[in-house]
Amino acid sequence: MNGILLIDKEPDWTSSDVVAKLRGVLHEKRIGHSGTLDPMATGLLVVFVGRATRAAEFAGTHDKRYLASLRLGTVTDTQDITGNVIRTQPAVVSERRLREVLESFRGEQLQIPPMYSAIKIRGRKLYEIARSGGEVEREPRPIRINDISLAGCSGGDWLLDISCSKGTYVRTLCNDIGERLGCGGCMSALRRVSAGPFSVDDALTIDEVRRAAGEGRAEKLLIGTDRLFEGTKKCTASSAIEKKIRCGAEIKTGLPDGEYRVYSGNGDFLMLGRVAGGTMKTVKSFFEV
Repeated sequence: MNGILLIDKEPDWTSSDVVAKLRGVLHEKRIGHSGTLDPMATGLLVVFVGRATRAAEFAGTHDKRYLASLRLGTVTDTQDITGNVIRTQPAVVSERRLREVLESFRGEQLQIPPMYSAIKIRGRKLYEIARSGGEVEREPRPIRINDISLAGCSGGDWLLDISCSKGTYVRTLCNDIGERLGCGGCMSALRRVSAGPFSVDDALTIDEVRRAAGEGRAEKLLIGTDRLFEGTKKCTASSAIEKKIRCGAEIKTGLPDGEYRVYSGNGDFLMLGRVAGGTMKTVKSFFEV
């Protein structure tokens, strides 16, 4: 069983909870994911099964899109509503002013990661330091907000539609928006709706996967690993070349320099290869060994 499984994560589950549950459901130990979601968040979690786990490292660079709820006037230590409230104050902000501030967050910028995160400093995770009452200086990290817009208002919270680069902390973004407005703010809900080429519209719940597995249909739910590289050029290997690929050998080729999805004659995705100066080398192989 090899391929990509799109999961619509439920609230209160960690991403690791999802992986552990799927290992039992699919009877497969080789399962991983990309793009960790906090327990309070819902939405798209891209899961890799079997040999496809070798592709997880390539998914980490994907841009992502979120729907986030912003609660103005409340500041917490975790920058979302699960944390301890640090301060509250009235938040009288017009829609026009909020749109102006959102516009100012577009583009490349530096973001200071939150203390409640898994980033390690001197061997310790930041959230471990935070839970013990400590705080350390964090280096700002480059992020990019491709698009951020106001999508509505519900229950006094503003709904934001955000497209951003990898490494962006949406709760920190909500916190920073509140600070720029002068009233503070935190994230009250988060849903990931897309990551790279994948959409939550195509995702399944754990219960749906469990039912499919019980009916012997689980493998049909998997998306081919090559979907991850759909923007990459493709080529087909002859049977002789395929044998060399399976042995890890370099291949002489007339193909232009660049990366390629390489397939066997019967359409199996063999590897991601890179051509330079007439020689193709394996970047990562995906055939079963």
